[in-house]
Amino acid sequence: MSKSLKLVVVGDGAVGKTCLLVVYASGKFPEEYVPTVFENYKAKVKVDQVEYSILLWDTAGQEELQNIRTLSYANTDVFLLCFSVVDRASYENLESIWIPEIGNYAKNPEFLLIGTKTDLRESTPENLSPEDGKKLAAKIGALGYVECSALKNENVKEVFDKAITEIIAKVPEEKSCCNIA
Repeated sequence: MSKSLKLVVVGDGAVGKTCLLVVYASGKFPEEYVPTVFENYKAKVKVDQVEYSILLWDTAGQEELQNIRTLSYANTDVFLLCFSVVDRASYENLESIWIPEIGNYAKNPEFLLIGTKTDLRESTPENLSPEDGKKLAAKIGALGYVECSALKNENVKEVFDKAITEIIAKVPEEKSCCNIA
C-alpha cells in the first residue's frame, strides 16, 4: 500500500507554478499560458523501498480566486512557495501575502522555497540572486531553497525530490494501534 503526500504550489500569478508541475508530471513544457483556476496532478515515487503517491495541487495566484485557492490548503504536507527570480514583487509577496494566507488556513505549515525562471536571470538586471532565496528560506524557517527552470527542465526533479525527502524525514513513523509489554 502506498502512502500519500500532498504538495501545494502557491505564489503570484505567472511565476511558473503550473509549468513547474506540468514539466515534473509529464516532462514537457506547456506551449501556451493558461492561468490556473485549480488543477491536480499525481505522481508516484519510491523512497527507501516505500512507494508514495504524490498529490500535486496547483493554485491560482490571482487575488480574486482566494476563496477557491484556500480550499486546497487543508492537510498539506508541504507548501512549495514559488517566486520568479526576475520578479522582485513575487519574492516580497511571499512574506506579505502568501505565508500569512497559508497560516490562516493550515496548522504548522511546512514550506519549501522555490525560485523559478532561472533561465531568464541573466537577461534581467533587477534579478534575485541565489543568496536572496537562501536568506528568505532561513528567515521563514523553510525546509530549504531550490532554484529551477521549467522551460529548460533544470532542477525540476530536484524541487520535488527535496520536498518529498524533507517531509518524509519529518513525518514520524505510523504507530501501531496496540502496545504489548
